[in-house]
Amino acid sequence: MSKPRALVVGMGIGGLATALRLHDVGWETVLIERAAERRGAGYFVGMFGTGQAAAARLGVLDAIGNRTDPASITYDVERDGRRRPGMGYGDLPGNPQLILRGDVEAALYDQVVPLAEMRFGTTPVAVDESADGVDVTLRTTTGGQTTERFDLVVGADGLRSTVRRLVFGPDADYLNPFNHIIGATTLKEPAPGFTAMDGLVLAEPGRSAWVFPFADHQPGILFNYRTDDEDAQFRRPPIESLRLAFGPEPTGPVLGNLLDQFEAADDFLFDSVHQVVMPSWHTGRVVLLGDSAWCVTLYSGMGASSALAGADLLGTVLQRNPGNPARALREWEMRLRPFIADHQKNGRRDLVMFVPQTDRDKVRRTLTQTLLGNATTKRLMQRALAGQFKEKSIDVAA
Repeated sequence: MSKPRALVVGMGIGGLATALRLHDVGWETVLIERAAERRGAGYFVGMFGTGQAAAARLGVLDAIGNRTDPASITYDVERDGRRRPGMGYGDLPGNPQLILRGDVEAALYDQVVPLAEMRFGTTPVAVDESADGVDVTLRTTTGGQTTERFDLVVGADGLRSTVRRLVFGPDADYLNPFNHIIGATTLKEPAPGFTAMDGLVLAEPGRSAWVFPFADHQPGILFNYRTDDEDAQFRRPPIESLRLAFGPEPTGPVLGNLLDQFEAADDFLFDSVHQVVMPSWHTGRVVLLGDSAWCVTLYSGMGASSALAGADLLGTVLQRNPGNPARALREWEMRLRPFIADHQKNGRRDLVMFVPQTDRDKVRRTLTQTLLGNATTKRLMQRALAGQFKEKSIDVAA
């Protein structure tokens, strides 16, 4: 008896994890990627207990590693250079692993290479679903085009998913804007007055800059700012939009250096922030996963974790419902949706942790950081925050 055959679109964390899990439960998998080659290491990812549990079952947790340096210190800083001890991402309850997106992808890729057929420079251009299969027309960057049949199609191709547009409709129907822009890159040197193992946060109403330190890697920088006109941000070079967003006040030595390093970076991310909100993530034989389906946003801290958990659970329900993908997908979404809904809500709530929205948010944040700067009150604050972060360690795929 031949194995059921799946097409997985996208070689990010969700797509690679899906291919690995489907192989484990007896599926043949074709994995395609629009890009001509694998992406670079990428930027900061925090992986909480949910993702760690799924990664362990997938057999990649040790290979992913952990770039957290227990000796690192994060400072809250002002434009004029004043600083005070603050709370870094690694200080959050739940002991998140501080890693790069590429750490997860590389660990998964190494496992998937011998198990699945991989095609780069390939994109779906038509999806025709019937009761007994899905015919997918695939186009390559060289102009070639073929139509192949699959038992299941998994769209794990990101926020602006091609599979979602082909099967469910235009992006505008599902993208929920946060009216915020992010800019991220890797620093080539520490900010003035800091070491490579120092984190820092410059947070002002409507804008912030975060530097994330890593063990064995240069720090990452994440700029965030609020905007009432997203389109205007992309009509000029990203650095111009960033400088306008952080002006007109003088930048000072630290922020000025971080902006200069972004401008000189060889590679960077500059994008708008959205959640994906859909009434359903699947049809009978097509399913969306990860950012394509739900995009909890970086402010939730659960993008990588939810993609790993979603892929892990997908394999489980397909194994439990052999020959009946429609029933499997219904079970998968019914179990996963409340978990995702909670983290989308938390992403909206936790936005103010990354970007204070008002002067009052800024004052509250400063008070919180002051309490966290004291050894005694820091423990009390972490206990107070623990309840908010408990759901980030739920093993939803168990």
